[in-house]
Amino acid sequence: MESAGLPPLPDISGMKRQLLEGEIEEEEFFCLVMSTLGEHRTYRHLPHLIHSLTHTQPGLYGRIMDIHREYFLQKPSDLPTYEEELEIAMALSLEEAQSPAGPGCTIPDPVSNSSISFAEAAKKSPVLNGNGGQKPSTNAKCKKVHNDLTTVELSRSLSQLGTADHLGSLYNGQPEPEDCVLNCDGMAVFKIESPITKADKTKRSRRGRRKKNSSVPRNPVLVKPVVVWFRRDLRLHDNPALMAALELGAPIIPVFLWSLSEEMGQNFTLATGGASKYWLHHALFSLNLSLEQSYGSHIVFRENDSCVDELVRLVQETGAGTVLVNAVYEPWLKDRDDLLSETLKKHGVTFTRYHSYCLYQPYSVSTEGVGLRGIGSVSHFMSCCERNSSSPIGDPLEAPTSLPLPSCWPDSLELDRLDLAKMPRRKDGTVIDWAATIKKSWDFSEDGAYTCLGNFLEDGIKHYDKESGRADKPYTSHISPYLHFGQISPRTVLHEAYFTKKSVPKFLRKLAWRDLSYWLLVLFPDMHVEPVRPAYKSQRWSSDRSHLRAWQKGVTGYPLVDAAMRELWLTGWMCNYSRHVVASFLVAYLHLHWIHGYRWFQDTLVDADVAINAMMWQNGGMSGLDHWNFVMHPVDAAMTCDPYGSYVRKWCPELAGLPDEYIHKPWKCPPSQLRRAGIVLGQNYPHPIVEDLEERREQSLRDVVEVRQKHSEYIDKVSGSDMVSVSDQLLALTLGCADDDNDDDDVIKSNTDQFLLPVITRKEFKYKTLQPDAKVNPYNTVLKGYVSRKRDETIAYMNERHFTASTINEGVQMYERRERTARIMEGLPQIRDPKNKSRRTPRSDPFSIVPPAYFHLAN
Repeated sequence: MESAGLPPLPDISGMKRQLLEGEIEEEEFFCLVMSTLGEHRTYRHLPHLIHSLTHTQPGLYGRIMDIHREYFLQKPSDLPTYEEELEIAMALSLEEAQSPAGPGCTIPDPVSNSSISFAEAAKKSPVLNGNGGQKPSTNAKCKKVHNDLTTVELSRSLSQLGTADHLGSLYNGQPEPEDCVLNCDGMAVFKIESPITKADKTKRSRRGRRKKNSSVPRNPVLVKPVVVWFRRDLRLHDNPALMAALELGAPIIPVFLWSLSEEMGQNFTLATGGASKYWLHHALFSLNLSLEQSYGSHIVFRENDSCVDELVRLVQETGAGTVLVNAVYEPWLKDRDDLLSETLKKHGVTFTRYHSYCLYQPYSVSTEGVGLRGIGSVSHFMSCCERNSSSPIGDPLEAPTSLPLPSCWPDSLELDRLDLAKMPRRKDGTVIDWAATIKKSWDFSEDGAYTCLGNFLEDGIKHYDKESGRADKPYTSHISPYLHFGQISPRTVLHEAYFTKKSVPKFLRKLAWRDLSYWLLVLFPDMHVEPVRPAYKSQRWSSDRSHLRAWQKGVTGYPLVDAAMRELWLTGWMCNYSRHVVASFLVAYLHLHWIHGYRWFQDTLVDADVAINAMMWQNGGMSGLDHWNFVMHPVDAAMTCDPYGSYVRKWCPELAGLPDEYIHKPWKCPPSQLRRAGIVLGQNYPHPIVEDLEERREQSLRDVVEVRQKHSEYIDKVSGSDMVSVSDQLLALTLGCADDDNDDDDVIKSNTDQFLLPVITRKEFKYKTLQPDAKVNPYNTVLKGYVSRKRDETIAYMNERHFTASTINEGVQMYERRERTARIMEGLPQIRDPKNKSRRTPRSDPFSIVPPAYFHLAN
């Protein structure tokens, strides 16, 4: 009971009612009482407040008192600091000195129901004797700093202060605190202001101790912490796992586990190359810095051979009861997470995965109601998402305002010990800093992701629809590495584009392509190591290693290809159009296996992604589900992506002196101009490594025809399309369609207990297979670039600036308007627009329209 004149104890009847009705457990009731009354009031008054339960619920009363005794007699390692112990000791001594009963005053012990002296109370108190009579902890991170003065000595020194006037002087003129520490014989004892300054506290702080979280007080109640395992979600905004941990109200331990063997994958997957590991190092450094500065938290870094074993050890060290992650979808990593879930379940630990890496979870996409025809194309995939969407995309989550901190941190490696950004050394000991230009080219932080996206939505997106292929202009978003490492979520990108009213369908379709690649990796787990089309496994490829090295180093003699490959090496990135150019050159003109391109990209791209790279290189290598319906010419493609040569001049400075008409084909430049530009072909710039491009291209076609004719069992005799074998189990479990639901037109059952699925096949392959000796190819897919760019730009300039030209242009437009009006009135069809005859697909192409449901944002 409280003494007269003191504030009454808070009412806990509501908590008792919840306890009796079974809404909360005994531990939850104890935690709520602790948070309401405070530690010292709970220690003294809880037995009296629940005394009525001894008659109605004696078993419940006994369990609560067991929790009470366990907590206060076996205090956990989250002990008061030296300053807090000093404050309590001073208060006890002052109370003893001012008590009418004198220093021998006794107080009731709520644990043993007997009377004890102040000195005994001080020794028995969980505040002054945190181990409850046990030996102090030997853990260096949790070691208790004991007071050099005993309670009796401190009592003697403070008893000289005399009356309450001296006690008031300790408050330095501040009002007395309201929380009661102990009371004896009707006299209240309050906490007093510590005479120790902040400077003293800083000096006495533990060495290497992290910054305290000022926004969230430490919870004195024993609550199992939550482990948040960061993988490819290195962000604070829109992080479902982090927000779910915050909702649990328990201390949060951020963790990053690194196992090179697991991350690399199997069978030469090369999931993490040198450039991506370098980015990962700096992304982790940035995230860790944000946690320290914003919340006083930090990441626990661990290196291991098995993340499952290491996480089990970490859970045992910290006593964590929950592990939260954002899911990753590579098949071998999903298998690891499944094993981890089973292992933690055996240890009584909850393991929960949240979805945030893609807009749609790959394992939930089904072809039910859509069919299998056209599988592999982005339009088919979006139709599946639109028809079988299980949940809305939702809105992005805000970053947490605060994070609860654990009382005791587990051991952690330094980030540098993971060797993610380790540089090789020469024999003389000097460092080879191959990533110096990468570091200068990027901001590796989460803020850098939002800066790139913001700049793109402000300016670049205006040109993206028609000029996204420009390698010489900043018309692309550059957010691919941030998406890969989860420094910005795809739904944040979608949300920002949607609500800034700049949702260009062509840009948003890139997010659909990204989701599609992960869905295909789920369907074909070996997509990164072997062709999806089984017939193409025996395709003939060149073994010329000198051509491969020239392509990798950017010394092929074709300036556009060389500029793109040098940009890749120096910055770890190139635009999507350039990736198509270099891939077409490697496969269609050098006849090198696409797997070489995949592995080089995995090692040198900062956004190296197994699913996206495997899908792209399979399609470019003619063995993927969606044949590229084009081949990029290494010279003519420059008319689209680098019409004035500025891109080549930037990355191939030895060619900077050439005029525009020869910048992409220096072998055709007159010798006199080569001399003036200081270029000697074969010395400071190489000769082309292959010369007859048309013949090389025809040979590539002949190799494909040979494979198709050799494996005619994989060719549909009706449509002439290639067929892909898909197992029954894969269709039933992953695609979500039963065998009897499949349409006979879509799926042909073979005698090998597999489905043979006709897939998209390039028309020129079908034509060449039927007529291999034909000299004319009406379906030639080699793109000649934007051949009329300069002409169109000149006309547009003249129509704007030249008086005569602008007058003629106005007259033409007036005539066209009158013609359209007349045809409408007469009910005649409109004349097709003769402009942009070089477009590969018509404007009315249904696949260029984004289904609105795919980008629906739930309220």
